[in-house]
Amino acid sequence: MFKATQVGSAIALALAVSGAQAQAPLKATVIHWWTSGGESAAVKQFAEAYNKAGGQWVDQAIAGADQSRATTINRIVGGNAPTAAQFNTSKQFRDFVEQGLLNNVDDVAIAGKWDQIMPPSILQAIKINGHFYAAPVDIHMPAWFFYSKAAYKKAGITNEPQTWEEFLAQLGKLKAAGVVPLAFGGQVWQEKITFDAIFAMVGGSDLYLKVYRDRDQKAVMSPAFKQVLVEFKKLKGFVDAGSPGRNWNDATAMVVQGKAGVQIMGDWAKGEFAAAKQVAGKDFGCYPGFGPKSPYIVAGDAFVFPKTNDANAIKAQKLLANVVTSPAAQVAFASRKGAIPIRGDVDESQLDICARQGLAIMKDKSRQLPNTEMLASPDTTGALQDVLTSYWNKNQSPDDAQKAFARAIKGE
Repeated sequence: MFKATQVGSAIALALAVSGAQAQAPLKATVIHWWTSGGESAAVKQFAEAYNKAGGQWVDQAIAGADQSRATTINRIVGGNAPTAAQFNTSKQFRDFVEQGLLNNVDDVAIAGKWDQIMPPSILQAIKINGHFYAAPVDIHMPAWFFYSKAAYKKAGITNEPQTWEEFLAQLGKLKAAGVVPLAFGGQVWQEKITFDAIFAMVGGSDLYLKVYRDRDQKAVMSPAFKQVLVEFKKLKGFVDAGSPGRNWNDATAMVVQGKAGVQIMGDWAKGEFAAAKQVAGKDFGCYPGFGPKSPYIVAGDAFVFPKTNDANAIKAQKLLANVVTSPAAQVAFASRKGAIPIRGDVDESQLDICARQGLAIMKDKSRQLPNTEMLASPDTTGALQDVLTSYWNKNQSPDDAQKAFARAIKGE
C-alpha cells in the first residue's frame, strides 16, 4: 500500500508503482456505457491520459447503463472482475461495499484532497464508512433544457422562459409553428428524469427532499405533489408519436437538426451537439431551469474498483483513480462529455457557456439538490420508474398515480 505522500501527479505515481520504465505498463480493463458519439470522444481523453501516465487502457464499452452494470456484476461474481467499472454517483454500488467486493482508493483521495475540492453531495455518495470507494469523473445535471435556435426563431420565441407557465406557452408556439415542441425518448429512465426536473422546478426543493429523502407520506399525498403529477402529464401533449422507445441521443438529434424545439435532458446531451459541430449560444441554447434561483440537481458518474489482491491490478486502480480526477483530464473529458468537472480548480476556458454556467451555480450550495439516486436505493428507484411510466403511458388519474407513488417510495 502507498502512503499519501507517495501519490503525487499521475506520472509520478506511474513511476512509483511500475518500479522501472522497462516494466510492462499497468493494464486496466475498464467497463463503461459511454457509446454515443460525444461519449466516445470523451472517454478517449481518459484513455489517452492513462496511457501517457504509464498505463494501458483496455476499453470495454457496453451499450446501455443497465447492461453495463449487469456485466460488471456478473464478472465480479464469476471471478473475472474488471480493473474499474462505471456506475452512477449514487447508491448503486453500496451493496458491493457492504459485501466487501470493492477496493478503496483512500491514499489517492487523501493526496488529492478530495474532501476539500469535491461537492458534499458527491462525497456522500463515494465516501462510505470513512473510505473512498469510487473515483467521481464528472458532475452532470439531468434537468437542463436544450433548445434549437432555428426552431425558436421559426416559432417567434425570443427569450428563455422564466416560469413553468412561460415554458408551456413556448411549447404551444413551437407546436403552432409545425415543429415538434418537445424532443422526448419514451424510456423509463428518461420519463423519470423528466418528471424529476418538473418536480424540482414546479414543486420546489423542500417538497422534493421531503418526498425523496425523508419518504414523508404526507408530502407525497399533498395537493402540491399531486399538482406536480398534473403538470408533468401536460408535456404529453407536446411530444411526437415516435417518442416511445426512442434513445436519448436520437431525441437530441431532433433538436440538433431543428426538427424539435427543446429537450429536457442531462448535460451529457451537449456531447451530441459538439459532435455535430454546433456551438452553445450560437446554434443551440441551454438553461438549467426557470429563473436565477432554480434548483440545480447534482448527479454524475464514477469508477469503482473491484476487489483484488493482485499487486499490479491495485497499482493500476490507483493510477486510474489519480488520472481521471486530475485537472487536465477532467477538463478534457468534461468539454467533450457535456459535464462539468468534479473539481472547481480547473481552467474553464475550454468549457462552453453552459458548463461555465454550471460551475458558477455549483458555488451556490443553496441551489444544489441531490439526484434522486443519491437518496433512494436502486430498488426504490426502479419501483418509482414503474409508477411514472404507467402514469405517462396509460390513462391513469393523478390520484391513482399519487397513491402508487406513495406505496412505491414506502417500499410496499
